[in-house]
Amino acid sequence: METRVNFDDFTAFIGRNDAGKSTILEALEIFFNGAGSALVKIETADACVHSGDQKVLIGCVFSDLPEELVLDAQTITTLQDEYLLNEEGDLEIHKIIDCGLKSPKETVYAHALHPTAEPVKDLLELTNAELKERAKLLAIDLTAVDKRSNPALRRALRMAVPELGIRMVRLPLGSKDAKAAWESIVKHLPQYALFQADRPSRDEDSEVQDPMKIAVAEAIRSVEETLNEIKEVVRVKVTEVATRTLDKLREMDPFLANELSPHFKAEPKWDGLFKLSLTGDNQIPVNKRGSGVRRLILLNFFRAEAERRQLSAGTRNIIYGIEEPETAQHPANQKMLVTTLRTLAQEAHCQVVITTHVPGLAGFLETSTIRYVEVKEGGARYVRDGDDTVLREIAEQLGVLPDSRVRVFVCVEGPNDVSFLKHISRTLHSDNPMVPNLESDPRIALFHLGGSTLKDWVQNHYLRGLGIPEVHIYDRDEEKTPRYKVQQSAVNARGDGSVAFITGKREAENYLHPDAIFEVYNFTIGFADSDDLPLLIAQKVHEDSESHKTWDLLSEEKKKGKISRAKAKLNNEVAARMNIARLRQSDPEGDIQKWFGAIAAILELNQGVMQAAPVSGQ
Repeated sequence: METRVNFDDFTAFIGRNDAGKSTILEALEIFFNGAGSALVKIETADACVHSGDQKVLIGCVFSDLPEELVLDAQTITTLQDEYLLNEEGDLEIHKIIDCGLKSPKETVYAHALHPTAEPVKDLLELTNAELKERAKLLAIDLTAVDKRSNPALRRALRMAVPELGIRMVRLPLGSKDAKAAWESIVKHLPQYALFQADRPSRDEDSEVQDPMKIAVAEAIRSVEETLNEIKEVVRVKVTEVATRTLDKLREMDPFLANELSPHFKAEPKWDGLFKLSLTGDNQIPVNKRGSGVRRLILLNFFRAEAERRQLSAGTRNIIYGIEEPETAQHPANQKMLVTTLRTLAQEAHCQVVITTHVPGLAGFLETSTIRYVEVKEGGARYVRDGDDTVLREIAEQLGVLPDSRVRVFVCVEGPNDVSFLKHISRTLHSDNPMVPNLESDPRIALFHLGGSTLKDWVQNHYLRGLGIPEVHIYDRDEEKTPRYKVQQSAVNARGDGSVAFITGKREAENYLHPDAIFEVYNFTIGFADSDDLPLLIAQKVHEDSESHKTWDLLSEEKKKGKISRAKAKLNNEVAARMNIARLRQSDPEGDIQKWFGAIAAILELNQGVMQAAPVSGQ
């Protein structure tokens, strides 16, 4: 039975134990790193017991494709010209592993819209000489064709055939000359790094030692010239001692002395001289720390090593597969980990995939990122994308309870707005403790109206009738009449203490200070209150890149991706660099002061312990 799974930049698989969450991450490990992966080895028993077939198919579809590449020889071509894309215009690679063999073996295919007409169905497998021979058999004039170029020869052959018979087929990429094409394609695929739940975490384990050994090796390499000088000095001095010893021996036994000569058995192994371990201020090594600390350190060893592999392989893209990041972690650390991983996934050319069976962890995630893995009667597994129905089932089957401490809901349009408010509240709170810190105050629940999270759904579902006031903050955008004017009026008319604001500027990003932007992007950009700042930033970043395409020539999908990454960076990295002085300059009308004043007023009304807190100096 085929199971298809959709992946976002950040994807979280949630389900009961043994539902098959880890199997998905292990399948990706086998796909990217081979059936003989050091972490996951596919075995004969891994074939589906219900199918009767000993073959396992693992397929991946890639949408972010190189515009041009060299498939064979040195000629540039495209995947589209070579008919290697599927019906959606994506690269779809299938790996079929024969588990009926003692040592399972994989075969690679492109599942693509490809010519099936007899003279042209196998062109990718043919060598240059074979392509020219095929053209000769079909009486094709190659006078105007560069006969050194395989893509040019294939193009000429296809143009000479009136009916190509294009349809979806599995095109073998592991045999004959097609193997060279696959080796070229592989260079453009992401690196995949799997962090397993049961990874060892003792100080002496190879998992911990390897990254430290790499650090030692890099340091030694950086002083290699100096070490060679030391080696030569030692060699000269030791040789002098050995020579003097032989001279003295020759006086007593010339025959024995002539049989001996000084030489070094082996080159010095500098890396063996350095044993590196991480210890705290109190000199406690990693293996003596708590399991949560060990796992947290190990997770970051894993990230550092994955990035090293990515750089050494020369690829830009990387996928992190992380099993149960919440294992052995305090709830506060769990939230920190999820926030960090979500931020990591917002980086260009990076995806993060996690598994969890703890609904509380999924409570910090957007609905669109959740994949629910469930087992039906008979053992069939299904993976469903997150929606309100799925969230209800997760809450009911795995158990999620609302936070009864919540006294006010802060509602914004999207997840980036949540990030912005958290960073700004931390800045304001550090200057004036009376301003609520949205990151740590359990009385405040933030959620975005543009897409719910599991936590949002649970709180809305169970707290709907509790009369908890809401503070809504909507973007003004670029329209004369704000888009959410009607919704603002409706919230303000409730009479339950709820209040709604519309930003004085276009959106949250316009409240960021140019100096904070410069510190992150290293360029200065001018913008007005009504400008689309994420768009301006994305265009500037693209212009400064080495791309040979202008912004206007990019596809809408690529533009959207670049703008999305700019928006995430502005609301996270740039917002984190805001301070009180910058905030006063970028918000002279005190819009943000009013938002937080309303939140503080609701908390004061509900608990009688908090006073409205204006931003100092405003």
